[in-house]
Amino acid sequence: MKITFITVGKLKEKYMKAAVDEYTKRLSKYAKFSIIEVADEPAREKLSTVEEQIILREEGERILRCIKESGYIIATAISGVQIDSVVFAEKITKLSVDGHSHIYFIIGGSLGLSPEVLKKADFLLSFSKMTFPHQLMRVILAEQVYRAFRIISGEPYHK
Repeated sequence: MKITFITVGKLKEKYMKAAVDEYTKRLSKYAKFSIIEVADEPAREKLSTVEEQIILREEGERILRCIKESGYIIATAISGVQIDSVVFAEKITKLSVDGHSHIYFIIGGSLGLSPEVLKKADFLLSFSKMTFPHQLMRVILAEQVYRAFRIISGEPYHK
């Protein structure tokens, strides 16, 4: 199975890069894992609604250019469905059984994801009603994908 994260922006903090690198190494036992970083649009602190829409559209277009038609798309979104780790593992298993050999996980930038990306997604996944920095979300998602593969493989994991 191929797992691809498409993320807006680059990781700048060394400790977050180290965490993602560690999960990338761990995930290599279970799947072909890669991360595609698309450029984020510069945004000042206070933006008008129109400026926000322009930024989301630009970032969204970059994201959508990275997706091949055959992949299954899971976008992270506060408005998405909250599931536990076991159900998440079951979802990945079902996708595999149903013939989906490539899963894309999309993490938006500081403004989230464009309506076009959300519409293109096959599933919207929420980790919480809280807002997390998109850099930290990359670490959290990598850990949960790794945990899912441990569960799928019948290996121990912390509950």
